Amino acid sequence: MSIYFVKGRGWRYDFTLKAIRHTNAWFETKTEAKQAEAKRKEEILNPKQEKEIPTGMGFLELVNRRLDHLKAYNSATHYKDHVYMAKRWVRKWKALSSDEISPDEIQSFVIRRSKVSPVTANKEIRYLRALFNFGIRRKWISSNPTQGIPFLPVEKREKYVPSRQDVLKVILAADPDVQDYLWVIKETIGRMSEVNRLTWADVNFEDKYVVLYTRKKKGGHLTPRKVPMTNRLLQVLLHRLEHRNKKHPWVFWHRYWDRKKQEWVEGPYKNRKRIMETLCKKAGVRYFRYHALRHFGASVLDNANVNIGSIQRILGHETRATTEIYLHSIGEAEREAMRIYEEFTEKSHTESHTVWHKR
Repeated sequence: MSIYFVKGRGWRYDFTLKAIRHTNAWFETKTEAKQAEAKRKEEILNPKQEKEIPTGMGFLELVNRRLDHLKAYNSATHYKDHVYMAKRWVRKWKALSSDEISPDEIQSFVIRRSKVSPVTANKEIRYLRALFNFGIRRKWISSNPTQGIPFLPVEKREKYVPSRQDVLKVILAADPDVQDYLWVIKETIGRMSEVNRLTWADVNFEDKYVVLYTRKKKGGHLTPRKVPMTNRLLQVLLHRLEHRNKKHPWVFWHRYWDRKKQEWVEGPYKNRKRIMETLCKKAGVRYFRYHALRHFGASVLDNANVNIGSIQRILGHETRATTEIYLHSIGEAEREAMRIYEEFTEKSHTESHTVWHKR
């Protein structure tokens, strides 16, 4: 069925012709949707008439194709981020061809979004730029209206890294199941999404390592890396293995109500961000998120003079530059440099003071 109704939104047409999908929304009546669909088909089937209409792909169609691509090649979180933003873009530009959207319109949109925050506006620029570049690479559109639009200046602050005492307080404030979850994140220095998808097949008790998978790689490939077990991690996993539900392959899973399916389902953890806010309040420490545990772990390794190559492999980073962002400690080289600076400047001050008094 090429024409259908969505409650609260309106009528939409969606058809495929010459192996290309065409869609537009939201029309007030079914008749309007039918007429728009017929007109679009006529434009496609009669090339002479196409000279009178925009040659670029419809913006809504470009967004749909981009989202389909992200769903197939990227993580679920990255896909959801794009869906959230795409809804806002479509409300504004759904009736336009991609090539009809001007740089001035993008600039005005970005300025409005900057009222939320410069970080939010810059994220809109990045994602819109990626959207239009996606269409250009596939030769669906001819230009990118975000080119030349600068990112807004932001106030960058030092990343907060919790202390060892605060990390321990938060873990001990949790119930036993969440304690296990936090210990695994801390002891692997892994991402929340990596621990969420951890299965018993990824745990090697004999050689004492776990395999974590990430999509944060070029091309969106699900890439594995081995992380050696600490004694704490070994104890936690052995305890969970002893009490595991053999029906499920995941190390961490839960039962939840699926609003789409309207039924209870069992599956791996997906998003547990709210727990950290509750635990930090309960423990009486400054709020930090799961990702701060990666910064904490990297800083501990750096303070212990572990070489950056090993830290990079444990964290699962593509480049050394990314790993360096996680290193918040002050190294001995920097301390030595400042000691020399102090020694030189103090000597200069003393000499100047002596000369002044001789006068």
